[in-house]
Amino acid sequence: MLRLRHPLVLLLLPITLTILLLLFASSPPPSSPTPQPLPCGAALSDATDGRWVPTPSPAPPPLYSPSCPFHRNAWNCLRNGRTQLAALSWAPTRCGGAVVPRIDAAGFLAAARGRRVGLVGDSLSENLVVALLCALRSADDGARKWKRRGAWRGGYFPREDVVVAYHRAVLLAKYTWQPVEKSKELQKDGVKGYYRVDIDIPADDWVNVTKFYDVLIFNTGHWWDTYKFPKETPLVFYKGGKPIEPPLGIHEGLKVVLKSMASYIEREVPRKTLKLWRTQSPRHFYGGEWDHNGSCVSDRLLEEHELNHWFDPMFGGVNKEARMVNSEIKEAIAGTDIQLLNLTYMSEFRADAHPAIWLGKKDAVAVYGQDCMHWCLPGVPDTWVDILAAQILHYLKQGKG
Repeated sequence: MLRLRHPLVLLLLPITLTILLLLFASSPPPSSPTPQPLPCGAALSDATDGRWVPTPSPAPPPLYSPSCPFHRNAWNCLRNGRTQLAALSWAPTRCGGAVVPRIDAAGFLAAARGRRVGLVGDSLSENLVVALLCALRSADDGARKWKRRGAWRGGYFPREDVVVAYHRAVLLAKYTWQPVEKSKELQKDGVKGYYRVDIDIPADDWVNVTKFYDVLIFNTGHWWDTYKFPKETPLVFYKGGKPIEPPLGIHEGLKVVLKSMASYIEREVPRKTLKLWRTQSPRHFYGGEWDHNGSCVSDRLLEEHELNHWFDPMFGGVNKEARMVNSEIKEAIAGTDIQLLNLTYMSEFRADAHPAIWLGKKDAVAVYGQDCMHWCLPGVPDTWVDILAAQILHYLKQGKG
């Protein structure tokens, strides 16, 4: 063993160690890469803080035409005789005057190569998926319809091996019709039967696809109303195979289903899957509900000062349900890894953009009333697509997908 016997060495050793420690302490730590700012549209707040502005000229034509094979007749407003909507773009406040860029369909497919995007919910998710399918087809004319694994509607894009599909599950939870069998029961209060809702069991339409998709977008809310389930055919809620006692009303049932389904998604969908919950799409009825001469034939956007009067539950109007359901959604997914895709606020302005009377089917308005809930395509859902695409691409670029 080497022994330090010389007095000078013993004297210099602590001084040398002190100098080395000081040099170490003053050296800057290894530099980490500077975080890149989120692209416009990729931040979750981009849809909740901004305004509609004229699309910068020259405005590009829509990505798809009325002949898109994924289109749905009732939303094909141009083919049904409505003039084209005003060319408007969404400008998030965060983006300093820039607008959310239109989806680069070819770039999106390339970035999502080999991946699968699924939407689960009601017809407003279908409204969104039709816009997405038609937009992506503009970059792959070999796209073909895809209805596997219980999908209600979907498309396969062979150029990059991408699947986009929609699973119709209007309550998310499983529900089944239970007819009243005995005549005395049939006469009681006019009840014809009831819909059994198992709050702890997902609908068959999506229960087996939780590990199939790389991106999943959920929604529910528009069916949770007595106009869908009146007292003659009510919802009855079950848990663990037994009726919940005391029985739940429809609003309380919504709350327990949202929490149960959020818990199921957190438990059963892989962590690496991007999970989004889309907020409610606002309705724009005025003058009455859909079945009481409610209308939305309009060519103007609402002003910001009008929004609360139209949509705030405090005013009790016919369009209040979106904000009411949104508050329950936020509570249900709090503490989970499900992200809130809040498209409500930006859509509240667009009273001009519903199919209204342009439904493409004779006597549809007389039978069903005006459609002030869904959206014309091309139209507002294309901006939803732009925001959704920006968020998916950002997720994939982070290497999480």
